[in-house]
Amino acid sequence: MSAPAHANGSSRAVRPAEASSFWRKLSGHRTALWRIASIGLFFLAWEIAGRIPISFAFPTFLETLRAFVTMTLDGSFVAAYAETLQPLVIGIAISAVIGVGLGIVMGLSRFAEWLIAPVFIVLQAAPMAALIPLITFMYGIGLVSKTLAVIMLALPVIALNGYKAVRNANPSLVAMCYSFQGTWWQRIVKIIIPDASPVIFAGLRLGLAAGFIGVILAELLITPTGIGDLITYHRSVANYAEMYAAVVSIILVSTLTLAALEAFELRVLRPEKRKS
Repeated sequence: MSAPAHANGSSRAVRPAEASSFWRKLSGHRTALWRIASIGLFFLAWEIAGRIPISFAFPTFLETLRAFVTMTLDGSFVAAYAETLQPLVIGIAISAVIGVGLGIVMGLSRFAEWLIAPVFIVLQAAPMAALIPLITFMYGIGLVSKTLAVIMLALPVIALNGYKAVRNANPSLVAMCYSFQGTWWQRIVKIIIPDASPVIFAGLRLGLAAGFIGVILAELLITPTGIGDLITYHRSVANYAEMYAAVVSIILVSTLTLAALEAFELRVLRPEKRKS
């Protein structure tokens, strides 16, 4: 226990304790500090690469940050994302319902696995960027085409993750349900789906990331609207700082959306993991 500073007329006895407390608090936030340092180093490398420059079309970090703030304040991002998020939300909602449902059916039934799983495996391996323009010929330019592009990329990921999660449910828990004479419905609802929910949610997060790729590809390749139109326009007039700012905004929106989905999972469905 350190003595008070006025006890012996000197502050030297207090300083080691204060320093120790400071370093303990600092080590408690070690993970956050490393993350901040990692992001700071990335921005520093970006600024140096832009000042060298490595290309005339590669702006510095500060120029991009200035363009990002300007486009945020003048409402460019709000108007663009109002168009981009609509097909994304519709596509992800449809993919989540159909994908999780088919994943559970494939995980429970060998016949459904043989019948459906190969289709999703082929779709996941196929070069979707080459297939997305074909949607235009069938459904024209508009909301339906962009929504289908989101579904084409998100649905296989969600369905295959749901299938693997159900198929690899803990056999000990399933056997326990048998031993307690649980019904088929209780085995699915109270044992298999709760045990598979972490992997199912991981599939939803991957599907959401794939959906972002789908909607951006659709806006770049099919119809010049939303955030894809901002990228195309600023690239065509050589406003590279604004173009990179639009790309950075996509990364930020995608990251924040995934973080919100993970927080929902931890808070509502898996509170025991949050406490640990």
